[in-house]
Amino acid sequence: MPISSSIKGLQSIKSMQSVVKSGIPDKEDSDFIKLYMFEKERNRLKSEEIRMLQRLEIVQTRLKEIQDFYDEKAGDMRSSDQKKTVREKPEEKKSGFKTLSIDY
Repeated sequence: MPISSSIKGLQSIKSMQSVVKSGIPDKEDSDFIKLYMFEKERNRLKSEEIRMLQRLEIVQTRLKEIQDFYDEKAGDMRSSDQKKTVREKPEEKKSGFKTLSIDY
């Protein structure tokens, strides 16, 4: 004698995969739930957008600071290169070797 046949109603149990009926009896109520869920999602996305824009502003500010630093250093390098070329030209006329006296 199988155990499953002795328990009343066991044959009428359905799994969730076989159930196709909506959990909400009236379809009109589901529109309100959808509106509520869409409103919640919209609020969440708006707050996420605000956070992303704030983060983008911080990133753009930092990138501008880095670019300003690069521009400043590039200007310094250009001016120092020009000074070096001006200084090197007279030195080229001189001999490349220098003599030093060493006392023992």
